Amino acid sequence: MTSSVRRGDILDALGRAIISGKLRPGESLTLDDIQSQHDISRTLARDCVRTLESVGLVESRRRVGAVVRPPADWAALSPLVIRWQLDADPEGPKFGALTELRAAVEPVAAAAAARRATEAQRLELLRLANTIREQGSTGSVASYLDADIAFHSLVLTASQNDTFAALTEVVAEVLSGRARLVGAPWQSPKPQALELHVRLAEAIAAGRVEQAEQHMREIVAEVREVLLDRGLRGFLAT
Repeated sequence: MTSSVRRGDILDALGRAIISGKLRPGESLTLDDIQSQHDISRTLARDCVRTLESVGLVESRRRVGAVVRPPADWAALSPLVIRWQLDADPEGPKFGALTELRAAVEPVAAAAAARRATEAQRLELLRLANTIREQGSTGSVASYLDADIAFHSLVLTASQNDTFAALTEVVAEVLSGRARLVGAPWQSPKPQALELHVRLAEAIAAGRVEQAEQHMREIVAEVREVLLDRGLRGFLAT
């Protein structure tokens, strides 16, 4: 096992322990605790603590250690925090909250992409949309998901708005969260959802701003309906 993989495994274990409530706000972890529990060097233990601190999960205090902070202090848009939250409670309110974020941002980003995308980006969106339709139709969930993440990330980037582009990892974690829902309806994407991606790519490629915005709104709305049908908790019911 490489050092980077080892670090990732330990960081995931610590992050999930905090977010799941196994380690509660106010509890502390020392470097000695982390070293002994995971059989790692002090340097690696300190590195993990620094990462947890950078996303608001802990606060380092002299002679106390790393003190767990309350959820209100966590970095809500950190891809790490999002992944751990969806791992801990895949059908919980975070999925709903992030879907609302997508509904607020992605349609506007799609409209901006229709205005500003480069020619290469427009062509790549068309290619990815067709891959999504092909892979989704054949039931290749892993390939479909990879293409879907690349597609939505590129729409954000093609908007040429750096604040939208900064959300690419966030959206990737949300889309990956689908796989955490065992037996989810989108394991076999609906044909209309696949076709919407093609229509969206065509609208962006042709510079049709209003259509691009509307098609992305329909894509996110379809996800919202699936979540509601499944009874997921969150901020989606009203």
